[in-house]
Amino acid sequence: MSSRHRNRPRDAKVHASIFAALGDETRLAMLAKLANGEPQSISRLTEGIDLTRQAVTKHLRVLEDAGMVRSTRVGRESHFSLRPKPLDDVRDYLDTVSRQWDDALARLKAFAED
Repeated sequence: MSSRHRNRPRDAKVHASIFAALGDETRLAMLAKLANGEPQSISRLTEGIDLTRQAVTKHLRVLEDAGMVRSTRVGRESHFSLRPKPLDDVRDYLDTVSRQWDDALARLKAFAED
């Protein structure tokens, strides 16, 4: 993300929704399953997860609302696939914040050593 966009309120709202969606271990597990790039049905995504289909669907909707997952109809099923761009945008944001902290700590160190 370029520095000219990092302080926009809309960006903060989008980033907050992504972080909120990532703050759940079930949703993280689903994203990990989707990370292979292959669209998957709800039944495949629920393998190894002790949740109802309805609960999994709610988690997928949160990920979809945050822009990280896309659903498409295939016959009678919905298939879900990962959309990496929002994750890339958040990574760029975190890299920017990290650089800001590194710069601030470097200034503090230089001040303390003078």
